[in-house]
Amino acid sequence: MRVVLILVFCFWLTACAGNRPFVDEPIIDRKGVDMSRYYADKAECEAYADEVRTGEKIARGAVGGAVVGGAIGAIIDREPNSAERGAGVGAVAGGVRGAQEGVRETERVVKQCLRGRGYRVLN
Repeated sequence: MRVVLILVFCFWLTACAGNRPFVDEPIIDRKGVDMSRYYADKAECEAYADEVRTGEKIARGAVGGAVVGGAIGAIIDREPNSAERGAGVGAVAGGVRGAQEGVRETERVVKQCLRGRGYRVLN
């Protein structure tokens, strides 16, 4: 039952991943930059970044973590629910790792897009 609840939680995170709540804003050198044009370019770059499949990364991480965690739990501890607990912990850890990977890739897409349009991205 715990594994099911954890997987439901991970899928809930997947639904929230499209909003990009944890993405850092790029810092640019503003000297000589038309800021209204920059905001338009940034919006277009963010639209490209929306194509990053963060939800899939979370789901894959959760499933992979559950498998590894369950196996480790079963090997290390021979108690009745140890594999289930290990799978739960692994699912959460894998889901978090997948979310972090998705956020990093989203940031990378926006920054590369802005660089491609001639902006000097400082971070």
